[in-house]
Amino acid sequence: MEKHINMPFALDYETAVLGACLLETKAMPLAIKFLRAEMFYDDRHQKIFSALECMFNEGRSIDIITVTEELKRRGELEKVGGPFFIVQLSSEVASSAHLETHALTLKDYYIRRELIKGQSKMLAMAVDMTVYTEDAIAATQEMLDNLNKDAAWNNSLRDMETLMSDTIELAEERREKQEEGVTGIPTGLTDLDVLTSGWQKGEAVVIAARPAMGKTMVSLHLAKAAAKAGHNVLFCSIEMQGERLGDRLILLESDVNAHRWRSGQTAPDEWIDGQNTARELAKLPMMIDDNPSMSMDYIRAEARMLKSKGKCDMIIIDYLQLSDMKSNDRALRNREQEVAIATRKAKLMAKEMDCPVILLSQLNRDSETRPGKRPQLSDLRESGAIEQDADLVLLLYRPALAGLATDKESGYPTDGLGIIIAAKHRNGETGNVYFSHNKSMTKITDYTPPMDWLMNQKTN
Repeated sequence: MEKHINMPFALDYETAVLGACLLETKAMPLAIKFLRAEMFYDDRHQKIFSALECMFNEGRSIDIITVTEELKRRGELEKVGGPFFIVQLSSEVASSAHLETHALTLKDYYIRRELIKGQSKMLAMAVDMTVYTEDAIAATQEMLDNLNKDAAWNNSLRDMETLMSDTIELAEERREKQEEGVTGIPTGLTDLDVLTSGWQKGEAVVIAARPAMGKTMVSLHLAKAAAKAGHNVLFCSIEMQGERLGDRLILLESDVNAHRWRSGQTAPDEWIDGQNTARELAKLPMMIDDNPSMSMDYIRAEARMLKSKGKCDMIIIDYLQLSDMKSNDRALRNREQEVAIATRKAKLMAKEMDCPVILLSQLNRDSETRPGKRPQLSDLRESGAIEQDADLVLLLYRPALAGLATDKESGYPTDGLGIIIAAKHRNGETGNVYFSHNKSMTKITDYTPPMDWLMNQKTN
């Protein structure tokens, strides 16, 4: 397709930029902010700018003679047209007065050319039936990501005056929106709100536990609390069918017996309660995706679509190690490398979407051999990348499942006791958050010690 399209370029702008860099010392620092060698359309200009980049980065003087010598050393002087071509470049520009405008124009033309090339490649992949659809979509997303990075290049550079202004503006926003110390999205657990001030924009949160510890129920409780507070939640379940999540949400919110609901043996009043609860839950701003083969790129594309409609304030992914990590060279990677890439993408997604991303993750078996089976940060599967990229790591622990009658740290009885261990908190304190749950783990509430335990504490 691209053969039939006239590629956008501006040779006169290219010569103006190169000529300015040859003549004025202040030109190269400005040009290198916006341009790379491959952004020039003319191959000769690419070679010359590559030499200029190298010389500038090494702190060498730049003029017609030194650049000519550098190109000769590289064996490229004759390829660009010899010494005469270098002299000619410098004679075609008077000053660097409009250098920034010229550089931005060249970058714009480069992005347009890359977009044309990329779309041609995507079209070829789309009609090639030997290419998996997921791979074609992932390649498209990668191409757009790369172009987005170039389009926004250096927009993140701020002087201290701008940074302080932006920081105060954000702090003022927190002051206006905070409610009883919660500046982010409420978690649904009072003590967790105290610890975190709510889920914060741009943060990647990992909630990890051994199997059957209740990760999904806890994450649904968090999602429901956020949605009931009016925040749009995207819940991606790779492990569980959507209807099973629906069952659990109904059990979280109603007084229906979990066993009777799942076995179809609900009493008439329970059935009415379940139906009424479902109608109330249907009003929540929450989206569920149960695609069993979704990748991080798939989730990101979906989140971007929802964000464009103003419907993505929080993302929950259940769970990390099941996400399908599509890539052209995935056969060359081990599982730890793939998890590292997925975790990094989750963190970048949180920053790009400007919302919290909560990842559920498995713990390895090391905690099973530890007295009390209490988890710790090193128990994270493929823990290096997760620990590095996560802003907050929460470990889920139910001491009763370890056969303990009393939690050693708090002294609380373990019947119905759940503990969220904040093992890492980049922007706050670590510590324990205690919550209550019923036997089927379908009800989660703030923890209040039993009255008989409190009475014993007073007498002792």
